[in-house]
Amino acid sequence: MRYLSTRAEIDRVDDVVYHTNPDLVSISEAIEQGLAPDGGLYVPTHFVRPEGADHLDLGALPEVGEWILAPYFEDDRLADDLAGICRAAFDFPIPLRRLKGTTSVLELFHGPTAAFKDIGARFLAESLSRLARERDRPLTILTATSGDTGGAVAAAFHGRPGVEVVVLYPKGMVSPRQERQLTVWGGNVRALAVHGDFDDCQRLVKEAFADPALTQTHHLTSANSINIGRLLPQMVYYAAAALEYEREFGVEPGVIVPTGNLGNAVAALWAQRSGIPIREVVIATNENRPIVDFLAGAEWCPRPTVPTLATAMDVGSPSNMERVFHLFGDEDAVRRELRAFLISDDEIRDQIRHGPDRWGEVWDPHTATAVAVRERIGGDDWIVVSTAHPAKFEGVVEPLIGRRIPIPGALAELLDQPMQVTELEPELEALRDYLQG
Repeated sequence: MRYLSTRAEIDRVDDVVYHTNPDLVSISEAIEQGLAPDGGLYVPTHFVRPEGADHLDLGALPEVGEWILAPYFEDDRLADDLAGICRAAFDFPIPLRRLKGTTSVLELFHGPTAAFKDIGARFLAESLSRLARERDRPLTILTATSGDTGGAVAAAFHGRPGVEVVVLYPKGMVSPRQERQLTVWGGNVRALAVHGDFDDCQRLVKEAFADPALTQTHHLTSANSINIGRLLPQMVYYAAAALEYEREFGVEPGVIVPTGNLGNAVAALWAQRSGIPIREVVIATNENRPIVDFLAGAEWCPRPTVPTLATAMDVGSPSNMERVFHLFGDEDAVRRELRAFLISDDEIRDQIRHGPDRWGEVWDPHTATAVAVRERIGGDDWIVVSTAHPAKFEGVVEPLIGRRIPIPGALAELLDQPMQVTELEPELEALRDYLQG
C-alpha cells in the first residue's frame, strides 16, 4: 500500500487511483511527515476489503483493528508492529448500546481523556514512538486543537522518549476542563494559548510545516486529523460497531457523526469504502455552516469560526474537506453521496435538557448535535456517534439537567494538577521564535 497527497495529479478508474504524479510514500513516511510537501493531506491510493469478517471476535478491538488495518500497513516497516500497536491503543471499551427503537449509540469516550480523540492519538503515539527510535533527533509534534485533540495527544505522548509535543489551542474558546487536559502535563508536552480561534491555530501549524527555518532545525509532524495515522485507526470502531449491528439485526446501519474538522466523518467514509456495512454516513454540524451550505448547492467557501456550545466542533475551515473531495472525485458526487444537518445552540440545549426523559441519557453538547439529527431525519437503524463524556462540559450540561455529573476517574486526576501554559500571538514569527528559543 502506498499513499499520495490530495493535491497530486491523478486519474481515477473504478475507485483505483492512477498517478501522473509519482510522489508516493509508505504509511510510515506519511505518518512521520503529517502534511504532504505540497500542502495536501495523505490518502491511500486505494481501499481494500479484507476477508474473514464472519470469524472476527467483534468484542476484541485489537483483533478488529489488525484485521481492517493490515492491508494499509502492508510492506511497511511498521507492519510487524501492527498487532502490538493495536493492543496498546485499543485497551479500553468502546461499547455499542441499544437506545430506543432502532437507534444505538456508539460510546467513544471511555479513554483516558474522555473523548474519541484518545483512540487515534494513542494509535499514533504507539506508531511514532516506534519510528522515533530510528532517528537521531526528536520528533516535534505540532497539534492545533479546538478542545479534545490536544488533551488526547498530550496524554498519549506524555513521557515518551524522542518526542516533543506542542499543543496550540484558542485562548478562551475551550471549556475549563478541556483546558486543564491541555495544560497540566509539562515535560515533553507544552501548551500554547493562541490569541485567535481554531482556524488560526490550524493555519499556524500548516505555515510551520512550510517554513524552511523551522523544517531545517526541527523534524516536524502533526497529530491532528491532518495526520493519516489519526484517521486510519478511527476506522476500527466503525468496523466493529457496524459489523456487530449487522450480525445482531441483519441490516446495515447508518451512522450519524458529529464533526468539525471532518476527520471522524472521513474515517467512517473510509471504513465504508473498505467494505464495512455502513448504509450511509450523515454529518451533524453546529452553527459553523460551510459543509451544510456546500451540500445545499453553494460554492465551497470556508468561513470564520463561529463560537458555539459544541466547542470542539467550532471549525470554519475544515481541512479534511480535501479528503472528502478526493474520495468522491468531484463536487457533484459529494453532494449526491453526503447529507449534513446544522444544529443550533438552542437545539443543543433542548437535547441536553430533555435527554434523560427522551433517551434516558445525559448528552455532551457534541453528541447532542448527532441526537438532534437522528430525531430530525427519522427512519430506522441508526448509530449515533457519541464523541465525549458530558462531564467535560459541566458548565453547559449541569445547569440544563439540574444536577451534577460524576467525573470519570482519569479526568478527575487531571483537574487537580496546576496549569502550565504560554500565550502566543497568531503569527508564524511568534511560533518560530517560541520553538527556536
